[in-house]
This record gives sequence, structure tokens and C-alpha cells, in this order.
Amino acid sequence: MRGKARFFLDTADPNEWDKWLPTGIFTGVTTNPLLLERAQQPCTVPHLHTLCHRALQHVDEIMVQTWAGGSEDAIGAMYQRGMELSAPSRDRIVIKVPTTFEGTQVASHLIQSGCRVCLTVGYDPPKQALLATTVGAEYLAPYHGRLADQWQSPVRATQACIQAHQVVQGLKGHTRILVASLRSTDTLVELAAAGLVTFTFSPDVAAQLFDTPATEVAARDFEAAALRMSNDLWAKEEG
Repeated sequence: MRGKARFFLDTADPNEWDKWLPTGIFTGVTTNPLLLERAQQPCTVPHLHTLCHRALQHVDEIMVQTWAGGSEDAIGAMYQRGMELSAPSRDRIVIKVPTTFEGTQVASHLIQSGCRVCLTVGYDPPKQALLATTVGAEYLAPYHGRLADQWQSPVRATQACIQAHQVVQGLKGHTRILVASLRSTDTLVELAAAGLVTFTFSPDVAAQLFDTPATEVAARDFEAAALRMSNDLWAKEEG
């Protein structure tokens, strides 16, 4: 049982999904148009449906981001595309929407239509936690690493994410603070110890979780001992 924790793998590369999702530590996958571009995956509704189908063979949910596509009616276009993206499985496909004036309206319409929503591009987490909670978004995604760069202070970025979590608690809301743009497991540990339970991180950070040389050495020692004893016992039984 994971308890309340939710870890997401932040990549649109199916090869990375094949490597990391079998570990069993991930509740879902997060994507956005930039991640699609990096993974050379088309940003189209039909292709995103294909990716969603593939990811949902291994995890409980996947997040995909809606976009306006240059429409003069940005709100209407983003809403319509969000509905189309989530159509195959509204209970498992979460629609990401930027936390802008227009985006919050889109989020509101999608939520009223039965969609799960993540307000994203969180650059002022405590203030945007007010918006996410009152509009009823399931997630708010503050960008920890980018905030640390912007403010030149990882400590301030961490404090902002913690404060956003406190804002939701203060409002008696249910929005999860989905901390994104994580650069290290040290930050992940610090935020988890402060009570945050929802994170999305890259395959590089996932690799850091398993980078404990002493554990690897001990595991090899155990295997070697088991092999020695198995061979010795086998030899005695044969004799």
C-alpha cells in the first residue's frame, strides 16, 4: 500500500516508461508539449490517445496538457481539446492547464464537465494554491527547480512549495501539490518530510533513488553467499 503518496514519471518517452514503470513506485506519468517535443512524439489528440493507452497498461493515470492551437477563442479551444484528450478515460486521464486567467476558466469548465484537472506552470505556488483549491483542481504543479533558478534560492523554492501545501490545508481543500521540476532526491526527501506527498520527476532523478552503492555491494554479497551455500548443500546431497 502506497498510503497517500503519488509519484509520477515526468517524461513522454515510452522507452523510459518501459524501463522505470515496472519498478512499481509510480502512480502515473506526466507529459506536456515540451516533453513531447524532446521525445519526438507528435502533439496531436490521436497520438496522445495512443500514448495514454500505452502508459495506462502500467500505471493508474497519465497527465496530458491541452493547448489552444492558435485559435482566437483560446478558452473554447482548450476546453474542447481537453474534453477530446480525456474522452477515452476521464477517470484516468488528467488534463493539465496553465494557471493563467484563461487557463483557470478552462479548468473550471473541464471540472464541471467531469474532467480531472492539474493546474500547471506554478511559479507562485502559495498564491496559485488559492486558485487551484477554489476552482476544485485535483492538482497544482509548482516548478521547484525553475523557481530555484528564478529566485537563485532552492531554499525559497522549497518554502514556497511547503506554503502552497499549507494554503490548501488552511482552506480545507483537496488539491494535491504536485511538485515538479525536481533536480535531486535530497529535495524530494526534504519536501516529503515536510508533509508533501505528490511528486513528478525525471528518469534522471528516478535513477538517483536507486543510486546507493553500499546497498548494491551488500546485495551482491547476499547473492554470492546464497550461491555458495546452495552449491555446498547440493554437493552434500549428491554425495
